[in-house]
Amino acid sequence: MAEKDQEKKPEVSEKENVTAEKTVDQDTAKKEPEEKQSSEETEKKLSDLQKKYDELEDKYLRAEAEMQNMTKRFKKEQQQLLKYEGQDLIREILPVIDNLNRALQIDVKENGSEQLKRGIEMVQRDMEKALKDNDVTKIEALGQTFDPTLHQAVKAVPIEEGQKAETIVEVYQDGYMLKDRVLRPAMVVVAQ
Repeated sequence: MAEKDQEKKPEVSEKENVTAEKTVDQDTAKKEPEEKQSSEETEKKLSDLQKKYDELEDKYLRAEAEMQNMTKRFKKEQQQLLKYEGQDLIREILPVIDNLNRALQIDVKENGSEQLKRGIEMVQRDMEKALKDNDVTKIEALGQTFDPTLHQAVKAVPIEEGQKAETIVEVYQDGYMLKDRVLRPAMVVVAQ
């Protein structure tokens, strides 16, 4: 039977073998450029995806940095607001203090008027204490050297004996500071 099986097999000639090999080689040759082409396409897609990834990562990092900067700015602004909190109210109270000081400069001789003056003194002391407790201080001006950041010169007078140039000789209106910020400069007369 083995002989019959051998007989049934068709014998392939050398020509057919060479043709079959050429066909296989051509198929392989066709597949190689396709593989090269698909490999190039894959690399191109990968590079495009990498570019997109890099762009998105850059945008993300920039957005995150911007958020951090905004948070820092917000905190700084909030601290500034808290530091100088109440300055508008204090500015509105300053004329009241000026009026109390003017009222205390009046000489009184009657008993009823003296009691009224003592009451005004008490109010004035309490107001000044409240301001001091809230970091509001009076700008010292009389006898000081003129400083345009703290003082506002409303008048200049000639230098008299014993005075130095640019010295404040009279204060028309007291100036006040809240911590390190000038709320109102002192209105002064300067010797020149």
